[in-house]
Amino acid sequence: MTLSEASRLPATLMQAMLRGARFHCPRCDSKGLFARYLKPASSCSHCGQDWTLHQADDFPPYVSMFITGHLMAPVIIEIGSSQLSMAAQLAIAFSVGSVLMIGLLQPAKGAIIALQWWMGMHGFRPAGRDEAEAVFGPKA
Repeated sequence: MTLSEASRLPATLMQAMLRGARFHCPRCDSKGLFARYLKPASSCSHCGQDWTLHQADDFPPYVSMFITGHLMAPVIIEIGSSQLSMAAQLAIAFSVGSVLMIGLLQPAKGAIIALQWWMGMHGFRPAGRDEAEAVFGPKA
């Protein structure tokens, strides 16, 4: 690994998860973590990281539901106190909730894949830290 390749490694878990949430490779920050909406690419076209090891399973939908629920609570309270008909209130709440759920699902999956990679879960090597130490030396 060269010095420039090691410098692209994320410094923190949060940086890796933000890369994944933006659909970038958590390791090298190049675009293309996903081949389709929820199907990750088998490997990164830039750094070659194998993404077939991830086991995100049902965790991204739970994260998406958790965030959507917390964002929808004040929306539902506000809509409920309006003078709109019940049908209009339900239509607005359902529409906003659906858009949030679908919109948060892929970023949540990208962040979960990055989390698994960073932690070295399911066969991933622990986030390139061993590669960075080979170039920069161990942290004091």
